[in-house]
Amino acid sequence: MINVAIDGPAGAGKSTIAKAASKELGFIYVDTGALYRAVALNAVRNGVIDDDAEIIKMLEDTKVELAFDETGAQCVILNGEDVSSLIRTQEISMGASNVSKIPEVRAFLLELQRSIARTNNVIMDGRDIGTVVLPDAQVKIFLFASPECRAERRYKELVEKGESVIFEEVLEDVNKRDYQDSHREIAPLKPTEESVMADTSKLTLEESIALIIGIIKEKGGLQ
Repeated sequence: MINVAIDGPAGAGKSTIAKAASKELGFIYVDTGALYRAVALNAVRNGVIDDDAEIIKMLEDTKVELAFDETGAQCVILNGEDVSSLIRTQEISMGASNVSKIPEVRAFLLELQRSIARTNNVIMDGRDIGTVVLPDAQVKIFLFASPECRAERRYKELVEKGESVIFEEVLEDVNKRDYQDSHREIAPLKPTEESVMADTSKLTLEESIALIIGIIKEKGGLQ
């Protein structure tokens, strides 16, 4: 099995790029951030998003699964419900950052992530894939872009969805999440010594995808 770990800050394009690379290479794509978003959605629904103790208690009645259709596309299942389209709001994005700081939540989702990687060629993206989830991954990539670039991408994405947003507020959220993710006590966001650094600030989406595929082929020994 070939495991590819792609880490990096929010809005760097990890999911889009990893998904495209997976399709090109015939790998399964695993969006680990979606798992944390599902937990956050459940916490919001239960009114406990700001209470760590209640979130931990909530895990007893929380079931998160990943399903893959015939094309390899990922669906996120929360307690039997497909919530793939419900976990992409700003509120759930910040909520995911909150719940990911809780050790019990990380442990809750860890085995699910590893079990998929044990039996499939995967490209897995997140914040601590190369450092914690798949420390033995054959390919490790740290994908990043400037905060302003990432905020601009996120702003356009939200506007296209019809949401009323202010760029400065989106940039503030990006910077806030960067700080949270890189300063948390448990599994902070950081590259490993083996990580290939990939800056997509000045690249188009197509160029970014080609860059990542090239790294995977080279480091993974693929033709």
